[in-house]
Amino acid sequence: MPVSAEPAADDRLREEVRLLGGLLGEVIRDEGGQDLYDRIEAVRVASVGYHRHSGARGSAELERLLSDLSLDDAVGLAHGFAVFSLLANVAEDRAGKRRARSQTAEGARPDTPEGSLARLAQAGRSVEDARTLLSEALISPVLTAHPSEVRRKSVIDRIAAVSDLLDACDRDDLACAPEVMVNGLRRQTVILWATRLVRTTGLVVQDEIDTVVSFLERVFLKVAPEQLIDWRRRLNAPDLKPFIRIGAWVGGDRDGNPNVDAAALRAAFATPAKAVLRHYLEAVNTLGAELSLSGSLAAVSPALQALAASSGDGSPHRADEPYRRALSQIYARLSATHPLLTGETAPRPAPFAAPPYDGPDAFRDDLAVLQDSLVASHGAVFADDGLSRLIATVDVFGFHMATLDLRQNSDVHARVVGHLLRVAGVCPDYAALDEEARIALLSAELAAPRLLFSPYEDYDPEVLKERAILQAAAEALRTFGPQAIRTHIVSKTDAASDLLEVYLLLKEVGLYRHDDPATCPIQAAPLFETIDDLRAAKPTLSRLLQEPSALAVARARGVQEVMIGYSDSNKDGSYLTSTWELHEASRALLSVTEAVGVRLQLFHGRGGAVGRGGGSSFAGVISQPTGTVAGRIRITEQGEVIANKYGEPDVARRNLDALTAGTLIASLAPPPDEAMTAKHGATASALSVASMAAYRALVYETPGFVDYFRAATPINEIAELKIGSRPTSRTASSAIEDLRAIPWVLSWSQSRVMLPGWFGFGSAVRGRDMEELRAMAADWPFFRTLLQNMEMIMAKSDMTIARRYAGLVPDQALAASIFGALRAEWDRTRDAVLAITGQSDLLGGQPELDRLIRLRMPYVEPLNHVQIELIRRRRSGDDDPRVREGILLTINGVAAGLRNSG
Repeated sequence: MPVSAEPAADDRLREEVRLLGGLLGEVIRDEGGQDLYDRIEAVRVASVGYHRHSGARGSAELERLLSDLSLDDAVGLAHGFAVFSLLANVAEDRAGKRRARSQTAEGARPDTPEGSLARLAQAGRSVEDARTLLSEALISPVLTAHPSEVRRKSVIDRIAAVSDLLDACDRDDLACAPEVMVNGLRRQTVILWATRLVRTTGLVVQDEIDTVVSFLERVFLKVAPEQLIDWRRRLNAPDLKPFIRIGAWVGGDRDGNPNVDAAALRAAFATPAKAVLRHYLEAVNTLGAELSLSGSLAAVSPALQALAASSGDGSPHRADEPYRRALSQIYARLSATHPLLTGETAPRPAPFAAPPYDGPDAFRDDLAVLQDSLVASHGAVFADDGLSRLIATVDVFGFHMATLDLRQNSDVHARVVGHLLRVAGVCPDYAALDEEARIALLSAELAAPRLLFSPYEDYDPEVLKERAILQAAAEALRTFGPQAIRTHIVSKTDAASDLLEVYLLLKEVGLYRHDDPATCPIQAAPLFETIDDLRAAKPTLSRLLQEPSALAVARARGVQEVMIGYSDSNKDGSYLTSTWELHEASRALLSVTEAVGVRLQLFHGRGGAVGRGGGSSFAGVISQPTGTVAGRIRITEQGEVIANKYGEPDVARRNLDALTAGTLIASLAPPPDEAMTAKHGATASALSVASMAAYRALVYETPGFVDYFRAATPINEIAELKIGSRPTSRTASSAIEDLRAIPWVLSWSQSRVMLPGWFGFGSAVRGRDMEELRAMAADWPFFRTLLQNMEMIMAKSDMTIARRYAGLVPDQALAASIFGALRAEWDRTRDAVLAITGQSDLLGGQPELDRLIRLRMPYVEPLNHVQIELIRRRRSGDDDPRVREGILLTINGVAAGLRNSG
């Protein structure tokens, strides 16, 4: 498959795209036949011409080619362009790594360790300041199961194999020999071509757990400890505690997912425990092979001698090898721990029995005995080796590997609590109480020693299920320690009682003690999602922290966590309004926690697309309101973003360092957000009001808009993708309000409108003072980041292609009306962005990103055109399964090509 003549970000990128595209073309000829290859090339040429010129002749030629396609050719074409998009992503990621290395060497990147420390120094901050901040910091990317990752794990693995081959060429001339590299790449391309890109069966929760654990095991186990060691070295802080803590939702997030139960929660701990214990056992075994030091030739500390003496290793060959004997004992204890944590025997049991570890601290203590003895006897050469890396790994991951959040909808908690209170004879109708009456009742129950649940009563299945899940959480905390679960997030929080209900349910399973609330290991955290929720966040949190129970937990922990949602607030009120309301809610929440003497810990519920809070993590962190980071931040990593940001070690390391750098700068040398908010806040607020009015007028107030959306996007076809274990809508309703934010954003991305990422901005700035807006863009990171994200998503939109999707709407009068409104607002928004930035084209100030997008679009657009044709056939009654397969392939390919579409 040849590539277009679009300029590439660098010559190496162009060469690699040509290489991979050429190999794919050869494979298509060999595997699919010359006729399929010729058809693919003809469609590509016509699609590029249609996109660039939009002439009647180009349109007619494209329509002829697509309408003449057989189903087999259509599926083959979709498959070919989808595979090419995946391969192009590899080349683009490698170009990004090369740019990052070059810019880091030049000192031009503030999102690196070197750049962030230099920025702090310029601001008058010392290394000691950074050391102090990171010693108490929490920076947590949280891997969720939200369904916007359309690629199968098998496909992700093949892409990783292609990347590994190209990386090996960078390191080794032998690996670059054509017969070595090209043959290897061709082999992987053949496998990728012959691999199903879409799932034929739905995912279950265990599939999602396995996928997350594969990233933890393959990437994070290596990268996170290395990053910790590097920062310890940079800050001269050998005892620096881990500040990166990987989090997860899979198996704990039951909001709207009936498949998450107590068994899923147990699996969410047992599966990563298997992976991390396997890693530890292999590492200990490797150290045993290496540390052959003889006690007669090397000095040994008394502690090491005692550890070796306690070993059950009776081999005469190791009688004078204390390190090996100690490691044999450590291995045996890990082996004995394995079945307790996983329910399965260790993969290679120890030859002798030993007591299991009661936690990761005891394991780490044994490893530290070895390291202390080695360093004391032989010097610093043993201070930074495989043993030290293993200790750092235990520091970061323990036995649990990732901290699991619990999440449930407040409506469920209210029903469960109400049922328990009614059966116990405490309150016949909890739902009828007003908020203050609920708080009074819950507070009284939290202060009472008795429990509500009785084993002799009958309860609704929902009550029993929730209780069983929380019992499983209590077991996990006893087994894995306090880092296993830290937070219970409450979706749809709109009152303080929503959080107190959680503490009452935790009390029922022994996790909240009426006589000592401060010892509760799980904090209830509100999730403010909609615009109304965000506006009510301050009084809700303030009322919560007036309650002794919640305040005691917050003061014991030192922080009150609050989650803020980007997706639903955007769907509720537009990108600009969502972004501004999140900014203002964050500032308001900070004032609440400061007033009661605890820190605010914000948990940002972001997705991949701009309409769901996507964009640069570094820019997102440093553009937060002053004081709201303060060394602690959690951010969801969802769907395709996990593979894009953490799919391979180098890229993952760069992203972890960017999060760390952003946290340091936002905490110790923040941009002037407070002054800018004071100066321009009134303007931002007015823009937000106008944007929301324009957005809601279209989405919620225009007759027929829901019909247009469901016809002019592949929302119904997306529902058939097997990409998650939860449904696309919260209810059976077709209303936009009930649709989950992910399929809402993904649908608009597929149809190339990208509505959630920009709509409303053009109307909002119409008639405004452009000089002030230019000053805001120049001086205010908040507003500058908003514009940059909007530019990026608009550059990936294509209203010419979107017009063809509008042709799928049966009522063409409705289609013309609504598409006309979309196109007019797009034009207004583009013109406004260009007027503010002073550019002649979108992304004029980001030329590298502009070139990358231009490089890939000719290979995304044919997929859009084929998707439209196949959707038309399916909706006309063609129920051939190949039509469905082709549609799902195009959805897969477009998502891969756009990268941040869900």
